[in-house]
Amino acid sequence: MSTHAPAPALELRPFPLRAATAPASLFLRRRVSLSRPQAPVLPGQERKKRVNPRRLETKSGGRILFSRWLAAAAGKGVGLIVPLVVLTLWWAAAHWRWLPATILPAPAAVAQSFHDLLAGGDLLSNLGISLERVAKGFVVGGAVGLFLGLAMGFSPAVESWIGPLFRTVAQLPAVALIPLLIQFLGIEEGLKLFVMAKACSIPITFTASEGIRSIPAQYIEVARVFRLRRWTVIRKVILPGALPSIFTGVRQGLSHVWVSLVAVEILASSDGIGYLMSWGRLIFQLDVVLVCVGVIGLVGFLFDFGLKQVEARLLRWQGSH
Repeated sequence: MSTHAPAPALELRPFPLRAATAPASLFLRRRVSLSRPQAPVLPGQERKKRVNPRRLETKSGGRILFSRWLAAAAGKGVGLIVPLVVLTLWWAAAHWRWLPATILPAPAAVAQSFHDLLAGGDLLSNLGISLERVAKGFVVGGAVGLFLGLAMGFSPAVESWIGPLFRTVAQLPAVALIPLLIQFLGIEEGLKLFVMAKACSIPITFTASEGIRSIPAQYIEVARVFRLRRWTVIRKVILPGALPSIFTGVRQGLSHVWVSLVAVEILASSDGIGYLMSWGRLIFQLDVVLVCVGVIGLVGFLFDFGLKQVEARLLRWQGSH
């Protein structure tokens, strides 16, 4: 018989899972470190410190805003470079007498003439007469052009009847018709109104008709599917779609009205800003002529700028599409 005692039975105990008691952030750090291995550091190199993107944004945010502000200011100031250069050359030519003063007066003399005309009331009175004429010609020419443009755009029959004749008349400059129109209308207000209405109606007619014809046919088909009435289709689909083109014609029409009025007042008028410029040329006061040129350019710029603002407000819905 064996004298050795039997070996005790082994007791199996569950191994404690320490990982279960570890914080969750430890696993996150380990997972991140495994998914994004760090590059080995070569001899002579130092490991770069990681920069927090939020801190970078806060530090560079002010610089970015400042750089954008400088870029916007520079973009707006670019348009002043050429006028400043021209003004500098003008002052230099008058100061060193490159041209006689009777041909090119100094900027100071022009400024003094502007003050005298403004204080005496001649500038404002003639400018007011011209602006009143512009309003009348723009209303009449705009109404005629809009009516013809809509008729030619909606009806192919009207386009075939009126289109060729209208395009032929459009090729004739309004100023070229002044000698002929003087024989029938004289130099009174009827002449100026006819010339302005003709100059204004042509671009509005063309842009309105083209805007209506350029509306996609899918819009009309969708309106027919919904069984909209004809007037509803015109008011809700066609006119809003053609409005950008119509506004382009309105801006061009107002510009043509202003230019044609000045030309008529220079050739056949006894008042107005164009007449004042012609009067300054007749008495060899070129400083008065330059004042009128500056006022005419400024008024034309304000006309176009004002219509741009109105167009931007009325067509604001286009930015959402």
